[in-house]
Amino acid sequence: MEKFSQIYERAALRKGGKKALESLMPKTLTPDQISQLSDTVCMAEMTKKIFQSGFVWRVIENKWPGFEEVFWGFSPEKLALASDEQIERMATDKRIVRHLTKVKAVRENAYFIKIESKKHGGFAKLIADWPEAEITQLWLYLKKNGCRLGGNIGPYFLRAIGKSTFVISRDVSAYLIAHKIVDKHPTSQRDIKLTQQAFNLWQQESGRSLADISKIISMSVGDNDIQAAT
Repeated sequence: MEKFSQIYERAALRKGGKKALESLMPKTLTPDQISQLSDTVCMAEMTKKIFQSGFVWRVIENKWPGFEEVFWGFSPEKLALASDEQIERMATDKRIVRHLTKVKAVRENAYFIKIESKKHGGFAKLIADWPEAEITQLWLYLKKNGCRLGGNIGPYFLRAIGKSTFVISRDVSAYLIAHKIVDKHPTSQRDIKLTQQAFNLWQQESGRSLADISKIISMSVGDNDIQAAT
């Protein structure tokens, strides 16, 4: 397996130097900082990532004040008790992107957050305490117990609230395949486990967060070479 130092040097060269590369690193929070996030914040970010999936992210951002109004300030306690009639009205409201299945997912996830919050003393505490070395198990937990949180939606939600996780983007997937860590885009539990193992090794070598490692790998391959634009 390629050493992370080699990946880093290639990414830095492609992005115009180490300083330029470092400026692109994702923002993460400490476990203590994450644990202080409210259930409302987690509900809002989870909802945003679900609606952004398969859609133009900018449109969701522009409509976000409307989402806050329609979804009652993203209170899990209130949304978990929404009636079918209220959900149907929300799904036809022009202030949001109208999508009944995703609106239903908001109620399901409100209930999920509410239950987990009671178990852990806050939903964010569950996220904060989960070890990075087993981050893909957290992906699986979100997918299994939440609604529409499979694929990269769960990881992108975690990133949005500051949890360090890698994301299997197109470029990261291409790297993993090219270097024979997996044979195809990682979707099976076997391939995701192999991916986790590789990231854990790179983390032990570099001391960097999973989020940083993921970003640096994505910058080391693909069409994002700064040299290609000059």
